[in-house]
Amino acid sequence: MSVSEHLGQIEKKETSEFRDYRAEARPSVKELYRLNHENQTLAFVQEKERRYLGLDRRRAGMWEVLEKLDRLVDDSDPDTESSQIAHALQSAEAARRDDQPPWFVLTALIHDAGKVLALWGEPQWAVVGDTFPVGCAFSDRIVFPELFARNPDLQNPRYRTPCGMYEEGCGLSEVHMSWGHDEYLYHVVKEYLPMEALYMIRYHSFYAAHREGAYAHLMNEQDRRMMEWVRRFNPYDLYSKADAPPDVAKLRPYYQELIGKYLPAELRW
Repeated sequence: MSVSEHLGQIEKKETSEFRDYRAEARPSVKELYRLNHENQTLAFVQEKERRYLGLDRRRAGMWEVLEKLDRLVDDSDPDTESSQIAHALQSAEAARRDDQPPWFVLTALIHDAGKVLALWGEPQWAVVGDTFPVGCAFSDRIVFPELFARNPDLQNPRYRTPCGMYEEGCGLSEVHMSWGHDEYLYHVVKEYLPMEALYMIRYHSFYAAHREGAYAHLMNEQDRRMMEWVRRFNPYDLYSKADAPPDVAKLRPYYQELIGKYLPAELRW
């Protein structure tokens, strides 16, 4: 069953109904974005990069981390109240049904594994939700753009211009993104997966860019080429969500074997 066919079985939900933040299906969603947009400053992001990107906090296998996500529901997501391991397996199974290559299926499985930060003490507003560049102007194509009004970086004229602290065409690898699970997991797995997978992991929450077309002025040719893979991945992230939970015990052997083909038994986190 393809993703498009699967859509027809999710309570007849239309694609336009996904990511409908006006509906505010859960009151926590807008409150999370209020905290996110007020507090995700350049200084905040750089402090989190210093704290976490040394990857010296713990060692754990990927499946071990995914199992921990059974305890986490993403407060930024208006489309599901399922645990994050359920979402991971639904995404991966949708990709597998469409005969995507093994590395793509693995990426669908692990793309949100960085959300384990929320179980290690970080508030959800600093882990989940859409991502965006800091150190330059906030695009009005970011969800709830009005909630940036109290972000301290708006007081710095340098950060209010389209390029801000960056050069036009510098490439997204030179840009500080708002801190969250995407950037964190990218650094955990960047030695092991192909570039296409790494872009899917690092920028799948960057909806302002891959869905709304914002921030093109910061991208280089590689970014533009790889963003096509992010868009290709997006339906498996967004439209695979369903109320019926996957059978974790049944799927575990297949996915443990798949993880073992690409990732070491223990990763640095």
